[in-house]
Amino acid sequence: MTNTIDVAWIGVLLATIAGFTLNMIWFSPKVFYTRWQRALGRSEPPTGDASGMGPAFGSVLLALIVQAVSVDWLLQAAAALYGHELSAVSGFLIGAGAGVGLASAASLGHRVFSGQGFKVWLIEVGADVLGLALMGAILSVWR
Repeated sequence: MTNTIDVAWIGVLLATIAGFTLNMIWFSPKVFYTRWQRALGRSEPPTGDASGMGPAFGSVLLALIVQAVSVDWLLQAAAALYGHELSAVSGFLIGAGAGVGLASAASLGHRVFSGQGFKVWLIEVGADVLGLALMGAILSVWR
């Protein structure tokens, strides 16, 4: 254990892939996409130019990398505080705590005041909480 913060890049890569995969599954038509669209007040999927999807997926990928690096730093801080490395279960719980305490709590006001409501919020933060928990479990293995 060191007193410096470094990044476990292989773990970040794996955690990012896991987060991206989770979101693809979570927002697939057979899981939550249709309910999410209805909760947003849309009866049909938006149509339009698919060329705009590159920047959308690119920005999501960048955000997932930032999340993975942040969870990695959080795990390092927790390991330093406890004086030992963390288990996958501890990493999962720390990631879930970040998801519930930070991600979901911060986005609640945005969804409520934008008129999108609690159902949209629940669907969206469900993926965020589970994704951060998975990232925590994966990254704790690479610490």
